[in-house]
Amino acid sequence: MIRNEKGSLVRPDPLPQSASRPVVTPLSPSVVYASDTPDALDDQYEGRTKGFTYSREGHPNAEVVAARLDRMEGATGGIVTGSGMAAVSAALLGLCKTGDHVIGGNQLYGRSLRLMAEDLPRLGISTTLVDPGDAEAVRAAIRPETRMILIEVVSNPTLRVADLDGIAKVARDAGVLLVVDNTFTTPRAIRPFDHGADIVIHSVTKLLAGHSDVMLGYVAARDPDLAQRLYVFAVTTGLTASPFDCWLAERGMLSFDLRFDRTQATAARLADHLATLPGVRRVLYPTRADHPDRDRAVALLGGQGCNMVSFELDGGRACANAFTRAAEGLSFAPTLGDVGTTLSHPASSSHRALSAERRAALGMSEGFFRVSVGLEDPDALLAVFTTAVAEAMASRGAAG
Repeated sequence: MIRNEKGSLVRPDPLPQSASRPVVTPLSPSVVYASDTPDALDDQYEGRTKGFTYSREGHPNAEVVAARLDRMEGATGGIVTGSGMAAVSAALLGLCKTGDHVIGGNQLYGRSLRLMAEDLPRLGISTTLVDPGDAEAVRAAIRPETRMILIEVVSNPTLRVADLDGIAKVARDAGVLLVVDNTFTTPRAIRPFDHGADIVIHSVTKLLAGHSDVMLGYVAARDPDLAQRLYVFAVTTGLTASPFDCWLAERGMLSFDLRFDRTQATAARLADHLATLPGVRRVLYPTRADHPDRDRAVALLGGQGCNMVSFELDGGRACANAFTRAAEGLSFAPTLGDVGTTLSHPASSSHRALSAERRAALGMSEGFFRVSVGLEDPDALLAVFTTAVAEAMASRGAAG
């Protein structure tokens, strides 16, 4: 028996008693939780009492975050995972089997595309990629063995808007599951369950947590049986979220509404400003009149454009290098949703695994950038982009 220097058992001291309570959720890093008896543990596992056992199966900080996200999405029983891709994997691998067929949007996030193109077929799950803006193309791709459709409301990074209502009808008619990644849009712009989604996914890492110090995902199912299957798969495969990351995410989510509104307003200004700059070939922002899906965006998102802007410089990799070097104060990084504005270059990050021809077909040239707009002063931010675009164009002229 292990004892300390006073001869007592080696156990943490109990928390001090207090008539008051903390205003911040306590961090609970314990990996394991003690029960009084085997009968008491049975009661927990069999649902007669509420309690925690082993943190891979759940812990207080994860439940706090999941409950907040459930309220935001109009869901029940959602679970928090270790990353956004863990949430995607839980839905695809936890609910599909060998012989099934999955339809995906052809402009999904790069790692989701890789999962669809390489990993699912390796496991005997066939896949088809289609334009999520064309519900009839999705209908034409349905097979007898189709199990699931996976789309993003707004695609990463080309900001195309899915025909969510049309695809939901296709899925309902065919009896297949509709999985919607709501990361870019967030529940502030749309709640996919209200539009017929069966499963909703988030990368909480991004705008929801919002400080680039958290790696988390979230997945929720409308049907309780599917929710239980997702939970069992996540626990079995160790997709568990860290208590500390959950604690940080809750802190970030408390200011989410304010951050969303501020960054969205600045993003709309930035998109309009970029469109006036010489050397900017095109700008993509869902509520702009020149966006190819503007009418759908306005109808589906209620006029919300969100905080992401994409644009294309009139130049290649050298021009892109010059732009990022000149964008003083902005982080060039393959992420989004930080309090500061970040620049992402899909050809060298999220979609680097695709061939140049495949990227070109999706509209991602070497001059294509995705911007996650942050909380900077809007005028100062626009000035940085003005200077950086001018420097990029000057470098192109010098190279010529």
